[in-house]
Amino acid sequence: MSGFETPARKVLKACEARGIMLATAESCTGGMIAAALTDIAGSSSVVDRGFVTYSNEAKMEMLGVSPETLANHGAVSRETALEMAAGALARSRAGVTVAVTGIAGPDGGSTEKPVGLVWFGLALEGREPVAQSHIFSGKDRAGVRASTVETALDMVLSTLKTA
Repeated sequence: MSGFETPARKVLKACEARGIMLATAESCTGGMIAAALTDIAGSSSVVDRGFVTYSNEAKMEMLGVSPETLANHGAVSRETALEMAAGALARSRAGVTVAVTGIAGPDGGSTEKPVGLVWFGLALEGREPVAQSHIFSGKDRAGVRASTVETALDMVLSTLKTA
């Protein structure tokens, strides 16, 4: 069982209470959010699918992220996170989706986009997708990825509680 069991269980219960399914669109976490959810027995009644879109090509092919968005803003951007979340919603049976794209490190960062920067996108059926970013500084790759999973689960949970 992952270290994310408690927040994952809360997300599953919140989705179940609303009668909706969930899908993930993951880049820097490589499927860790979906894994945290599906580690829990019975999650198949809530988890529809997970898209692991590590490359730009996968983001375009699987989620419909536009080439212009990637060219103009990059893979790690508000715009890409929004398109990833919306694309997952459009390409699944889910009523809520969470997307993550970031720089887990140890390389790949820049002044504008430092290692530890992660953009989160969330789409809820019937609403405009939303995005937010976090910079998980002072963490190694595993720490950035773990913090990303935790933040993504918290974001879904808080959205479902207030929606």
